[in-house]
Amino acid sequence: MRQVALTSETDWAGWRAATRALVLAGVEPGDVGWVVGGPAEPLPEATGGFNVPRALVALAGVAIQAREPERFGLLYSLVWRAHGGEPVLDLPDDPDLNLARRLALSVRADAHRMRTHLRFMPAGEGLLGWYAPAHYVLEANAQLIVRRFPSRPLMIVTPDASAHWDGTSLRFGGGLARADDDETLRAWWEMHADVILADAREGTAVPEAEDLDESPRPPDRPALGPVVFPVMADPGLVAARREAAGCERCDLCDAATQTVFGEGPADALVLFVGEQPGDQEDVIGRPFVGPAGQLLDQALEEAGIDRRAIYITNAVKHFKFTLRGKRRIHVAPSPEEIAACGIWLDTERVRIRPKVLVLMGGSAARGVLGRPVAVTRERGQAMYLPDGQLVFVTVHPSYLLRVPEGAAQEREYQAFVRDLAAVRTLLTA
Repeated sequence: MRQVALTSETDWAGWRAATRALVLAGVEPGDVGWVVGGPAEPLPEATGGFNVPRALVALAGVAIQAREPERFGLLYSLVWRAHGGEPVLDLPDDPDLNLARRLALSVRADAHRMRTHLRFMPAGEGLLGWYAPAHYVLEANAQLIVRRFPSRPLMIVTPDASAHWDGTSLRFGGGLARADDDETLRAWWEMHADVILADAREGTAVPEAEDLDESPRPPDRPALGPVVFPVMADPGLVAARREAAGCERCDLCDAATQTVFGEGPADALVLFVGEQPGDQEDVIGRPFVGPAGQLLDQALEEAGIDRRAIYITNAVKHFKFTLRGKRRIHVAPSPEEIAACGIWLDTERVRIRPKVLVLMGGSAARGVLGRPVAVTRERGQAMYLPDGQLVFVTVHPSYLLRVPEGAAQEREYQAFVRDLAAVRTLLTA
């Protein structure tokens, strides 16, 4: 068996070169072993034509970032089959293709979470941040993040590695297993920065995520969108977002940091509605980026729904809270506050006109249905509004966070995933 040694977990260039050479040499997937680090055997000379669909290359470029030990061999096998003339991308029930797509979807969801939740603090003349991603998304993400700070030094630390941007070049070094607090991270950086920077290497050019599937798809199946949420092109939504920024239709605007409008593609097939922004959403200015949002991301991923393909918003656009010491504790909005904010939700519904409207929790259901809703009784039901809009009621993900840990929490979480899977079925019906 040939053993291929890659330089890192995201050695895209090395995997690509080895795959090309071995496929052209006729080395079957079962005769190739993949390791990270260690001695490498010489590769055969790559000669002859190499024909693989671009969409498969894009899929491999994202799935290679998954924290899955068998991914190198899995992707090699797909390329081997495609080069041999098998229409791999046209086989919807192929287990290897479906696994690769699930890995890629998980990577892209994790990359989005990292960009959403990564926070920086001042460190010398630059910025220092720590995050623990589920997959090996640092290198591809860093290429995007540094664009926001083109002239300021930037350090991103993860348990696997760290990224260092000096305003000119991007390099990667060692990581920190855990940062309990900002002072721990700052002290670690001050102690080890010189050694880490001295040993830092250039990136392995992991490609930024592309559209993973260029093969024909049913018109109602959402495509995997771009890495970040697309800019809303609908002029009505753009105008509503601008106007809502100064909304004073109720008193919630007085204490809240800002209006948190919905986001997502204006042609989304499904629109998710929650209750109101939470503490983190109020600070960041984006819906569902806090603990409930992270749980929703995970459940959407398991149900096979890409968050980048949905529009997500809240019935109320300002955070309602009460102070408990320095903490801001969520308070449910009143029916009057939900009604006052209805103009913005109505605008989103009318402009997007989704195929399915998912109402998460009692406040969201009241905001759309105009009446009190017993979520436990109407959960999982698909019903039509007088205007023909299909709606689906389920729990709010924050409810799952309040369930005691253990079997009950897992049971409720799986029930939520099943609800989302039912929504996906409605999209393709």
